[in-house]
Amino acid sequence: MNSLTVRRLICWAVGMGTGFIVSWLVITFALPALSPDPHAKSVSIAEYGRGYFLVTMVPIGLIFVTILDGILDARIWPD
Repeated sequence: MNSLTVRRLICWAVGMGTGFIVSWLVITFALPALSPDPHAKSVSIAEYGRGYFLVTMVPIGLIFVTILDGILDARIWPD
């Protein structure tokens, strides 16, 4: 594999992994904290819904992929 392919794989893996972690933190901690109910409990991925979690995670992951694309010069998005 050439170095561009490796940079692209690293960019996608780290970006989507970071998107997963940030999305998990949002649904677990931010949603109960912003709830008007003072006794709101944390929300799990299963309770939130796997489909909804993917719809939340993918756009957040793409934000990180875009940032890493600029940093690593992986040329995933056209200039």
